[in-house]
Amino acid sequence: MLFLGGFFLANGAARFRLDRSLAGVVLRPFGDSPKMILLGVMAVAAGFSMFMSNTATTATLVAVVLPVIATLEPGDRLRIALALAVPIAANIGGIGTPVGTPPNAIALATLSEAGVEIGFLKWMAMAVPLVVLLVLGAWLLLVRVFPASTTGVSISIDAEFDRTPAAWVFYATFAATVALWLTEPLHGIPATIVGFVPVVVLLATGVFKARDLQAIQWHILWLVAGGLALGIGITSTGFDGWLIGLIGWDAMPGWVVAGVLALIALAMSTVISNSAAANLLMPIGVTLAMSDAVAIDPIRVGFLIAIGASLAMALPISTPPNAIAYSTGTVSTGDMMRTGLVIGVVGLVMFLLVGPILWDLLGVG
Repeated sequence: MLFLGGFFLANGAARFRLDRSLAGVVLRPFGDSPKMILLGVMAVAAGFSMFMSNTATTATLVAVVLPVIATLEPGDRLRIALALAVPIAANIGGIGTPVGTPPNAIALATLSEAGVEIGFLKWMAMAVPLVVLLVLGAWLLLVRVFPASTTGVSISIDAEFDRTPAAWVFYATFAATVALWLTEPLHGIPATIVGFVPVVVLLATGVFKARDLQAIQWHILWLVAGGLALGIGITSTGFDGWLIGLIGWDAMPGWVVAGVLALIALAMSTVISNSAAANLLMPIGVTLAMSDAVAIDPIRVGFLIAIGASLAMALPISTPPNAIAYSTGTVSTGDMMRTGLVIGVVGLVMFLLVGPILWDLLGVG
C-alpha cells in the first residue's frame, strides 16, 4: 500500500507536469555555471526521488538535460557529467524515504513481520543527512572526473503549473500525503495507511480513471509482494535459521556482520534487481539480528541491507535509472562503472562508519 500510494503520486506528477514545473522553479537559483547547474540537477533528482519513483524522476530530468547536452561540443565532458548526474542522484535520493525505492519498503515490511516498527520520519532521520553528504560527494567526483569545457550553461524549463480543477485536487492530495508521512509521530497513522490516501482520493474524485489505474507499475508491486512472501517462507520453514547456523556469526562483531550483509547486497544488486537482492538477504539479516548470535539492532541491519542494495549503480543493468541514462548514448559502460563503483563503495563505508555515530547523536536508529 505504501508503494502503491507512491506510484499514484509519481504518475499524477508526470500527468500534470508538476515534476517539470517544480524542476524549473528549483533550478533557477543555480544560475548558468556548469558546476552549479550540475549541482542543481542532482539536488532536484535526489529530492524528487524521495517521494517519487527514481525511474520516473530520471525519465523526467533526462528529458530536461538532453537538449542542454545537445548544445555542448562533442568533446565537452560536461555532457557525460550531466547524463550521469541524474541517475546517480536519483539512486541516492531514493534511499531517503521508505517510498523512494523497493528495498526500503522490503526492509520496513520484513522488520514489521519480526515485530519491529520503524516510522516514515525515523527512516528519513536516519537516511537524509547521509544522503545529502553522499550527493555532495558524488557532485564533487563528477566535477573532477568530467570537467566542463564551456563556461556557461542554460537550462530553460517553463514552470507553468496546471490550474485545472483536477490538477488542484492532485496538488492538495500530494501535499496532504507528504505532510501526513512527515508528521506520523503526531497523529500516529502508519505510513502504509497514509499511502492509501492518494489512491482513494484520486479515484473517488475522478482525477484518476480506470486507464490511470491500469498504468500503475503493477509489476514492481508484485515483485515486492512476491519477495515478501518469499521472506515469510524462508522464516516460517526455518531455512533462515539453517543458513545462519552454517556460519559462526558469534565470532564477529555486530557491525562487521551488518557490513558483510550490506556488501553482499551491493555486489548482488550490481548484476541483479536490487529488489531481488533485498528480498533474499533481508529475512536472513533480520532473523540473525533478532537471535542471540549477534549483538546488533535489527533496524540497523535491515536499513544497511537496503542501503547496500540501493547503492549498486555501476552497470547499466544495475538500476532502471542507469539504463535510462545509458540509452541516451552519451554515457559509456566504462564511465558508469568507474563512477558507480566509487560512489557505491564510498557511500556504503560512510553509512557503516558515519551512520552509527550520527544516529546516536540524533537519538535515532
